Amino acid sequence: VQLQASGGGLVQAGGSLRLSCAASGRTFRSYDMGWFRQAPGKEREFVAAISWSGGSTYYADSVKGRFTISRDNAKNTVYLQMNSLKPEDTAVYYCATDHDIATIPREYNFWGQGTQVTVSS
Repeated sequence: VQLQASGGGLVQAGGSLRLSCAASGRTFRSYDMGWFRQAPGKEREFVAAISWSGGSTYYADSVKGRFTISRDNAKNTVYLQMNSLKPEDTAVYYCATDHDIATIPREYNFWGQGTQVTVSS
């Protein structure tokens, strides 16, 4: 599976961005998907995950109520809608996929290249 993340950029605090992750290769709809982020000097951390059917979603406490993960299996794409952004959301955001949904980076074998999100105060 190949993943291509996009949609990052510079936004003011309180603003919104929508990240996209387009998948190609094997059967996308059978894979669970996750979003992670990594700020400079920090470890990669879990943001959100969604099951292959879209029926189950999981969020880090720090983004609950502000971020929404969704997927369109017909388009082989997963999205991360980010609202009410804060400066502490600044990081490189990565999408990842594998057969089992997880909140730990090492559980995912396939990763996108990352997209930079910068939130100014």
